[in-house]
Amino acid sequence: MWSTILSYVPKWTIWAQALMVFIVPIVLYFITNWFHTAIKRGSFSRKNKTIPSPKDISPAEAGIGPGTETGHYANIKLTGRHTTDLITVRETFGKNADVHIREFTIRGTDTRVAIMYTEGLTDTDLIDKYLIEPLMIKGIPELKQESFLHPEQADFLSTYLKTQILPVSEIQETQSLQELASGVLVGKNGLLVDGIPGAMLIGTSSLKTRGVDEPLSEGLLRGPRIGFTEELSDNTGILRRYGSDQSLFIEKLKVGSRNKKELAIAYIQDIADPKLVTEVIKRVKSINMDSMLESGYVEQLIEDDALSPFQQVLNTERPDRVIGALLEGRVAILLDGTPFVLVVPVTFSMLLQSPEDYYERWIPSTFLRILRFMAAMLALLAPALYISFISFHPGLIPTKLVLTIIETRSGVPFPSIIEALIMELSIEILREAGIRLPKPIGPAMGIVGGLIIGQAAVQAGIISQFLVIVVAVTAISSFTIPVYSAGLTLRLLRFAAMFSAAVMGLYGVVMFFLLMCTHLARLSSFGVPYIAPAVPYHLSDWKDFVIRAPLNMMRRRPEMMNPTDEDRKK
Repeated sequence: MWSTILSYVPKWTIWAQALMVFIVPIVLYFITNWFHTAIKRGSFSRKNKTIPSPKDISPAEAGIGPGTETGHYANIKLTGRHTTDLITVRETFGKNADVHIREFTIRGTDTRVAIMYTEGLTDTDLIDKYLIEPLMIKGIPELKQESFLHPEQADFLSTYLKTQILPVSEIQETQSLQELASGVLVGKNGLLVDGIPGAMLIGTSSLKTRGVDEPLSEGLLRGPRIGFTEELSDNTGILRRYGSDQSLFIEKLKVGSRNKKELAIAYIQDIADPKLVTEVIKRVKSINMDSMLESGYVEQLIEDDALSPFQQVLNTERPDRVIGALLEGRVAILLDGTPFVLVVPVTFSMLLQSPEDYYERWIPSTFLRILRFMAAMLALLAPALYISFISFHPGLIPTKLVLTIIETRSGVPFPSIIEALIMELSIEILREAGIRLPKPIGPAMGIVGGLIIGQAAVQAGIISQFLVIVVAVTAISSFTIPVYSAGLTLRLLRFAAMFSAAVMGLYGVVMFFLLMCTHLARLSSFGVPYIAPAVPYHLSDWKDFVIRAPLNMMRRRPEMMNPTDEDRKK
């Protein structure tokens, strides 16, 4: 009797799998909570480092000498005494050989003037024409020497220079040596005039930028052939051109504690939720880093959940996508020096939508959008399903197909998880190599390399022919995702799904998918649920979700965005 009872008791491997099913989610839950608590507490930062005593602080660290936060004299004010200020400025720039100082006197007076500019960032022809020529060649015969040196005439002289002598559009006055040095190093011209306390920062920068070209990362068959550039002024101008709306507001901020860069926040005032705009500005102002080299820095520092594999901020090079998002009530973030503009908040469905969906008729656009959703599922789960069916559930496969698979796998020395990993890693390596190689040979190397490696692996008996088909379909499916970062996330989660399938079979794939859906249901982007309008349910927003309804039916803006103006078509 006991032997009969024991025969129904599952093997120890089944018990181990069941134990893993319960333990793994609990362990992941506690680890995630620990990371979130540590991030909020600031345990990974260096803010709690030992504070040195005042006697150990150097003059530079105290802000009274060179070597402060921007490498200049941080707390020194310009005096208006030309000789003293010029010596201080020369010491500030130190060994910067690309910073030039041009000294001369104003014609008709003995007043000395110094112009500072950075080589490569300014147009010397503009300096000669609009700064040196009006002062050194034409001069100021109306003013006498006493008016330059008399303290009461300083404001008068400054105003006279700005309003009648210097024909430039941008003039900023400053008495801070640090502001003067920072302005010169970003492409402005510094002007020191004897007798004027402070300096003038004059904008005659002439950076060499590329033209407005078609975006390389988001190609379309039908749509505008224009993309953002690395120049912030060009990008804001493109937005103004596409969205000639008086309610389109662009606010500018400075980010970076050491290398300051301009950042612009764009939104349509009578559409965007004021709470969303306030939250975006708050998060941007809370950024505390030396420099923002690219908008990816901003993206990672303002997102809701840094531990999530899913991106909560959309990055794009296309102005039409940004304008479309602004008209829905979203907010755009533009950073100087990068063509990638950030859009918040973002939902998962946005990552599978293309601007071209709105340029074609609604029937083919709906078909293509559904096709992308299906391709995303294949890119995520196809190898995992192959592993689970081959290793655990071959009885679920039709008989003729399973016989074909067995025939193709005959002689393969590795289990299904190993051969799948070999092919998937090979494809990922080839894809990365194709990106890094020069453009003329990159695509050819990726295609030819994949064919050669796949064929050679099949002939060597390392992998089966059926797996080559599965991996090829998976790779092609991942290319259909319009946003590269979203495809990268699915490629990463694909390996987690494969390991789940190798441990628990089809049950593991289902558990992985449920865990991912649970995470997506809890995730949000700037207060908007990540999988909206599916959860929470908004029926009116389903017109632009998996399907794309006719344009004359989409009369209202997305309800999940809580727009101030809900009517899109009046």
